[in-house]
Amino acid sequence: MRITAIALLALGLLSSVAAAEPLATVGDKTITRAEVEAAAKSELAEVEVARYEALRQQLDEMVALALFEQEAKARGVTVEKLTEVEIIAKVPPPTDAEIQKVYDENKEQMQGATLDKVKDQIVEYLSRRGLGERQVAFIAELKKKYPTKIALRAPTVEVALGSTPAKGKADAPVTIIEFSDYECAFCKKVEPTVQEVLKTYGDKVRFAYRNYPLPFHAEARPAALAALCANEQGKFWAYHDKLIAATDLTAANLQQIATATGLDRKKFDACIKEAKLNAVIDQDLQAGEAAGVNGTPAFFINGRMLDGAQPFEKFKEVIDEELDAAKS
Repeated sequence: MRITAIALLALGLLSSVAAAEPLATVGDKTITRAEVEAAAKSELAEVEVARYEALRQQLDEMVALALFEQEAKARGVTVEKLTEVEIIAKVPPPTDAEIQKVYDENKEQMQGATLDKVKDQIVEYLSRRGLGERQVAFIAELKKKYPTKIALRAPTVEVALGSTPAKGKADAPVTIIEFSDYECAFCKKVEPTVQEVLKTYGDKVRFAYRNYPLPFHAEARPAALAALCANEQGKFWAYHDKLIAATDLTAANLQQIATATGLDRKKFDACIKEAKLNAVIDQDLQAGEAAGVNGTPAFFINGRMLDGAQPFEKFKEVIDEELDAAKS
C-alpha cells in the first residue's frame, strides 16, 4: 500500500508540474500549459473523441476478422467462403416494394429523375445496406460463440445533472445529459430519437436536460427561462415538451403555453419578470463549456460525448456498451 501511495503522489506531482509548464512568455507574462488547455478544452475534447473513434473503428475491424478466422477454421473453410455462405447468400435481392419505398422517401433529392433512371442506384444502396446489416448480425452471433471483451474505453467528461428535474431512477446504470437550445432545429429533430431511447431502455436510463441557448438564437434564453419557471410549479417536462413542439417562441406564445400547461399565470409571469432563474441557465452554459460543448444538441452518456442529432442506432451503440460495462 505504501508503494501505491507513493506512486499516486508522484503521478500527482508530475501532473502539477506538467500543468505549470510554461508554453510561452510575453514580457513579464507567462502562459502555462494549463491555461492553454483550459482555453482549448472544447477542441481538445473533439480530438480525444476523434482519436477514440479511429482506434475503435480499427479495433472493431480487427475483432471482426479474428472472429471470422476462428469460425472459418472451425468449419474447415476459408474466410472468403464463410463470408459467401453467411453474409452474401443470406441477403435476398431488394423487392420492388422496398425499391419504391426508398424512391418515394427521397423523391425531393432525385431532382425529377424517374424510378427507372435511378433504380440501379437504389438497388445497389439496398444491397449494400442489407450486407452491412447481415454482417453486424453475424458478428453478434460469433461473439456469443467466441467470448469477446473490448477493453478500449471511450474518453469521458464529468458532467453534473444540473438543477432541472431528471427522468428515470437515480440508480439507473446509464445517465444521459442533453445540452440543448429550444430554438435549435437540430434539437427539435433529435427529440423523437430521445423519446425512442427513453421508451426502449426504461428504468435503465436516467435523462436530464440542461439549457445551452446559443447566442444567435434570440428566443432560446427566454424559452429556457420560461421552462425553469414552469419547473417552479412542478411542470417542467409538460412545458418542455410543448416548447420542443412549438415553432413560435415569442413572449406571447410562451404565456399561451403556460396557460395550456395549467400553470398559475400570476406566479409564472412574476417568475419571468424577476428573472432570477437566469442564474441557472448561466450555470448550465458554464457546465457545457467546461465539458467541451460548442453546439447543440450535445449529449453525455455516462460522460461520453455524443455530438449533434445522431440516429437511434448511435445512441443504442453507446448505451449498450455502458450497460455491458455496468454488468461486468
